[in-house]
Amino acid sequence: MAKKEQTSDAAGEKDREKWMARFQVRLAMQPGVDRAVVLQAVKEVTAHCADTGEHPRSAFGDPDAHAVHVAARLVPADRAARERRSNAGVNAIDSVLKKAREITGM
Repeated sequence: MAKKEQTSDAAGEKDREKWMARFQVRLAMQPGVDRAVVLQAVKEVTAHCADTGEHPRSAFGDPDAHAVHVAARLVPADRAARERRSNAGVNAIDSVLKKAREITGM
């Protein structure tokens, strides 16, 4: 019986790690999110789960949705908007360069 509990605990830990990894990646992809925001959010999730014993999915739901929610809460709106505009410009330039490569065969 103890072996089954260990296997169950290991599977639960692996699932927690996967949730946290996905959350961190999705959070880092949000406009205006920097390292400090990611560290603060991870600390909040980790502390909550340690205090309550809850799995992050039970406490916060889908990691992608929680990342969007946390970014909206922790990143100033003007910084997020500025980064979205900057990213739009970079994406436009990338698109033009890609078409130029297709035309020239490079």
